[in-house]
Amino acid sequence: MHVKKHSGELVPFEPNKLRHSLSKSEASEDEVNKVFQRIQPRLYDGITTRELYQLAFDLLKNHRDSYAARYSLKKALRDLGPEGFYFEKWIGKLFANAGYKTITGKTVQGHAVTHEIDVIATKGDSMLAIECKFRNDVDAKISVTTPMYFLSRVKDIKDLSFSFFETSKQFTDGWLVTNAYLTSDSISFGEYYKLNMLAWDYPAHNNIKNQVDNLDLYPVTCLTNLNGMEKSLLLKNGCILVRDLVENPDYLEYLQTAQHQKKRILIEAQELVHSPIAEGI
Repeated sequence: MHVKKHSGELVPFEPNKLRHSLSKSEASEDEVNKVFQRIQPRLYDGITTRELYQLAFDLLKNHRDSYAARYSLKKALRDLGPEGFYFEKWIGKLFANAGYKTITGKTVQGHAVTHEIDVIATKGDSMLAIECKFRNDVDAKISVTTPMYFLSRVKDIKDLSFSFFETSKQFTDGWLVTNAYLTSDSISFGEYYKLNMLAWDYPAHNNIKNQVDNLDLYPVTCLTNLNGMEKSLLLKNGCILVRDLVENPDYLEYLQTAQHQKKRILIEAQELVHSPIAEGI
């Protein structure tokens, strides 16, 4: 049996891969087995990845909202679009969780030209220039021209002093971050030139998906009891992480919805961040 990807490409169906993705939802082994058994009779040759995702999502949500929320992480990152402004805010939160002070959307003058830096992060003697490449396409890949371009940008701002966070510092390094995939050429180029790169599935053991699961850095767009407008309202008002909502439930006052629905949203959020998959990195 084959599955049709978003691009139209047909690939063999891998039941073990589906089981693994279901287990990452934090559902128990028994619950995963029940979901998998209910999916099987509904499979057919040429089923789309979108249909397969929706089947699994709906069945997980029948067991627990937070299972479906974890399972929807990849889509939730795309929901930080469409332009990627909130993805940059979310990346700022990711680095802040690692102890950095962060700021987004600043322009600096390099040796040759000006550069808009998506996220600037500083800790100790280091100051990072972080380039965020947000993609809406499910199967999008970052081609080798992007790390090539990024390397030239980092070079142009190196050895210059800039005033951020009430001090003057030089950029010590750069990071290229994306919610998409990297092509093999991008990875080869980045590794050869020792670029820091972070993608949905790269590097293997410390990629975006693993960091989110391990550190509870779920974007608020994960929550399955929010509609699109409600997600936009929370993001607009500075609620970027599910953790932000748990720590400050007053964010729910921005939503024009019934109290019982607000309670359900908060319960889902609490389940999501208080049931981590693993210890922090």
